[in-house]
Parts: sequence; C-alpha cells; structure tokens
Amino acid sequence: MKLLVIEDDAKIASFLIKGLKESGYSIDHFSQGDDGLHAATGSVHYDLVVLDLMLPKIDGMTILESMRRSGKETPVLILSAKQSVDDRVLGLQKGGDDYLTKPFSFSELLARIQVLLRRNQKGNPDQLTKLTQFGITLDLIKREVTRDSKIVPLQAKEFSLLEYFMRNPEKVISKTLILEQVYSYNFDTQTNVVDVLVCRLRNKLDEYGPKTIHTIRGVGYVFKTE
Repeated sequence: MKLLVIEDDAKIASFLIKGLKESGYSIDHFSQGDDGLHAATGSVHYDLVVLDLMLPKIDGMTILESMRRSGKETPVLILSAKQSVDDRVLGLQKGGDDYLTKPFSFSELLARIQVLLRRNQKGNPDQLTKLTQFGITLDLIKREVTRDSKIVPLQAKEFSLLEYFMRNPEKVISKTLILEQVYSYNFDTQTNVVDVLVCRLRNKLDEYGPKTIHTIRGVGYVFKTE
C-alpha cells in the first residue's frame, strides 16, 4: 500500500517514514504545502494521506479542503500540535477521517492507519485487503502471506515486493521499477539489491509450491505460473 506523508518537521517526518517503511508501506513525502497539495490532488493513487496542518506555503486545512472539492476520497489522518476540541472538530468537519495530536506514539499512529484503511473498504473488504494469485494469499492488514493455507514468513521488504508482483501478475517488471516501488527512492541501477531481494522471496515461496517468480534476462522479472 502507498501512503502520502505531508509533514514539514524533519524529525517527525524521518520518524514516520522509517516506521511506516519498516511496517511494509511505500511512502511519498513532501515538506512544503504546495508540493503536498499537488501530490494529494494529482493522478498518483494513495491509499491514505498523513497530513500535518501547519505547513509552509499552503496549510494542511487548505490541502484537505482542496482534496475533497476535487472529489478525492482518500482517507486522511490529520497530525497537529493543536489539541483543543474545536480544532479537532474543525479538522473532521473539513473532511479529515481521524485526528491525532502531537506528540504521539508510532504504535497508536499505525493502529489508526490500519483502522482507516479497513474502514475505507467498500463492498467485500477482502477484495481490497487481500490479494490472491496462484494459490498465494497476501493479507494487507494482518501483513501475513499464506500459500495453500501454510504461512510463508516474510520480512517487510519481501512482503512489499510480493505485493507489487501480485498487483502486476504476468507482467515483466524491471529492476528500476522494483527499486522505485519497493524502496521508494532510486539506487544505482547497477546494484544487486534487487537481485538479492528477489532471490530471497523466490526461495521462500518455492518452499511451499511451484515456481512463480521468473527471471527475464536483461529485462527483469515476471510473476506467473510455469
């Protein structure tokens, strides 16, 4: 799942990004209000926005109002040092889905994010919180992977890579795309970090069933059955 973090405090932003990435989320971060507004109302799909209210150039409340006016229904978790009841009520009235005051614990923030993601599901929640391909089921809320009902233990980056593969079955995916999607920033394309990650994930999946991750030499990888 991809989250947008709009927060200008460098320490808080670093804390959020590190914790959310370790929890398996892909993160885009902006510290300026105008950049955050462009991202929040643009064409990139985000599953949730973590939004600070006191931002340079354009404040968070303006971003929130612009999102709702443009028809964006993305869940928004407001972060703010403003702790009065009136401030919280205003944030929710303007279109916020939850309001968390600073300082906060990461465990509470993560729990609130998970609740908002579940609440945002429409129709059958399993259609959006679970991915199933080739006998493999990936539960986005529980962060759990099973293959033929057997739990496959994965680390956070392995989980994120499998999610990306499962959202793009039978498509050839380049190393560059994996670097951008799984690591959220660019590495030297000559690095073997992708090869190592793919190898670890492939070995774990192969213990529980037939091969699903195939190497296309000189191009990338494809997730499919034999």
